[in-house]
Amino acid sequence: MKPIERAELLDLGAYEQIRQRFMARVIELKRARYVALGPNMTVLFENRDTVLMQIQEMLRTERITAEKAIEHELETYNELVPGDSELSATIFIEYPDREQRERMLSELRGVDDKFFVEAAGERVPVVPDRRGTDPNRTMAVHYVKFSLTPAALGALESGRGPVSIGVDHASYQAKTELSAATLRSLQDDFER
Repeated sequence: MKPIERAELLDLGAYEQIRQRFMARVIELKRARYVALGPNMTVLFENRDTVLMQIQEMLRTERITAEKAIEHELETYNELVPGDSELSATIFIEYPDREQRERMLSELRGVDDKFFVEAAGERVPVVPDRRGTDPNRTMAVHYVKFSLTPAALGALESGRGPVSIGVDHASYQAKTELSAATLRSLQDDFER
């Protein structure tokens, strides 16, 4: 998937005119791309559309119009666009109770490299985002990628066999088989 280019971004006024329709379309797309990973983690599989919406919304919310700041947002969020043979995801660690969340973010330190995708009988390890890591705790949001092997990519593209996402950490283990709707949405990414 190619990164989002500057020419694709709308100025604030033009974006406001199409925002409702654009957001409705991307929110519908995201619906199939959200996956519960156990009771306290959620995975959002990213693609160009989800990242484009994130950039446009950031520009809108922060009222960013300076070209240098726009380029910074592009550079930052383009890292979420999956490359060829990659899955890209945002993983949210979610504990509603503040004290429990703080305790678990400490207990889950090191979880960054414990995520995986399983497809075609292969376990594909995560390529973690190491920015802002703290040795005493983990972050509540992780931006990760999975570099798929040819067999795993083939299984995903064709829908052969189960495809799962998981995490294997001493304080949290979970594995979720991707639904048919999620697989179809991910397959669409590889057809572009």
